[in-house]
Amino acid sequence: MKVPSVNRGLKPHGPCRPWKAACLPGITLLEMTVVIFFMIALVSILFLGAQAWKRGSDRALCIIQIQHMQKGVRSYANLYGFIPGSNAPGLQSKIIGLGRFVEATPVCPGSGTYTFGQTYGVDTIPPLGEVYMECSLSGTQQHAPNASPDW
Repeated sequence: MKVPSVNRGLKPHGPCRPWKAACLPGITLLEMTVVIFFMIALVSILFLGAQAWKRGSDRALCIIQIQHMQKGVRSYANLYGFIPGSNAPGLQSKIIGLGRFVEATPVCPGSGTYTFGQTYGVDTIPPLGEVYMECSLSGTQQHAPNASPDW
């Protein structure tokens, strides 16, 4: 009498061992663990890349906002005849607001804070090459323009 095969026509996965009841296709626990660890490694690399991209975009947006504010100060000074270094009372309120040079007070995307006229004063038009608005993250995360000689 012939005993029916337990394999039922399926090809074995790897070598059949005599102590196994059946050699069915599939993956072992070790293979599954390796695949899971590999997937975790890929996700962590993706996460680190996304964080670096976010920091870079925050830095770029911060510098763009500093440049926009600087252009607003220069435009106001040119329009009303102020020379660099001269005092313009209420400068910040004349630049920032609806219908003015800058629509709203900028907010740093990297959770920093902006200070206005830190070097020369809030109501003073800064000399060329000096910025009017500075970010608190300018030293740690480089939220400052590399060069601004013509600003």
